[in-house]
Amino acid sequence: MQPDSVELSFLSIFAFITFFIFLIVSKYSYKLNNGVLLDEDFLKPQAFHSESISRSGGVASIISLFVFFGIYYLLFSEILYEYVFLCTSLFLVGYLDDIKIKVGPNSRLTLMIVFLIIYIIFLPIEIKYIDLIFLNSWLDNKIFSTIFILLCFLFIINGSNLIDGFNGLLTINLIIINSVLLFINLNNNQLEFSFFLSAQLIVLISFLLFNFPMAKIFLGDSGSYLFGSLVALNTIATNNLNSNISSFFFCILLFYLFFEVFFSFFRKIYQKKSPVLPDNQHLHMLTFIKISKIFGQNKSNYINSIFINFIFAILVLPSVYFADNSLICKYWFFSLILIYTLIYFRLYRLTKN
Repeated sequence: MQPDSVELSFLSIFAFITFFIFLIVSKYSYKLNNGVLLDEDFLKPQAFHSESISRSGGVASIISLFVFFGIYYLLFSEILYEYVFLCTSLFLVGYLDDIKIKVGPNSRLTLMIVFLIIYIIFLPIEIKYIDLIFLNSWLDNKIFSTIFILLCFLFIINGSNLIDGFNGLLTINLIIINSVLLFINLNNNQLEFSFFLSAQLIVLISFLLFNFPMAKIFLGDSGSYLFGSLVALNTIATNNLNSNISSFFFCILLFYLFFEVFFSFFRKIYQKKSPVLPDNQHLHMLTFIKISKIFGQNKSNYINSIFINFIFAILVLPSVYFADNSLICKYWFFSLILIYTLIYFRLYRLTKN
């Protein structure tokens, strides 16, 4: 049997195991410690559900990933330390909120920063090159490199948590991103890393079966932090493994997760709100208001996810064809900033009216 056949066989087995992990967790997580994982806060700004749903998607995901880490070790005799430590730590930070242990946003952010700095320094996690010459020279400085990578992780992790408000919104977005990363690595014969990306896609698709269109479980903060850290690390690894791909292409690919946080931070400051507290004026919430007038509240939850990810795919996927062209990628990235800003303010005025 050829090596690639062995890997495909293991992926098939892993897909089967993962589905049943999600099935079992979704069925029994309601009973855990008198329903501690149930999301019953219907009044928070980012709540768009009207019945109790278990926030156990992160639990099923981390269990599935550890099953895969075992499979990966059997095949390659290697432990993915940076993934094991990073995703476990960020999962636990989010899990505190899922089980209703109140940790303020500032304390949660501090925990993230501490864990990330430790892993960036000691694992180590590095970005080997960027398309901007002056940044490449600065990245040789350990302090600047650590801060830069820390900010990259914080934007993507918090962006993942921020858009995780509608059935399938974050998950479909992550499936699109990881599928593109898989395509790039397969094209450049990075088969071992492609194997790992395929496993993550299996976990995401398995979760989607239980979350979309009608949710039986939510990812919770633990799941969004987990997959946010994974997709950030996946992107850094893909950038380091594929020197022919423009770094700005990865900025395009992660644009929605990154810019949603960046834009919201300064918008809240301008509106004299706390930049770390949630509100109901994010882009995906404004589109929901418009869509709900057409389809009603229930259907609009998942239709909104389809709509946003459809627009995301239209704006981002064409850049795959010139992913190796740094100049075009730069212009494309800044064009996305302009498009997002115009769409946001147009929707904001419409919803205000």
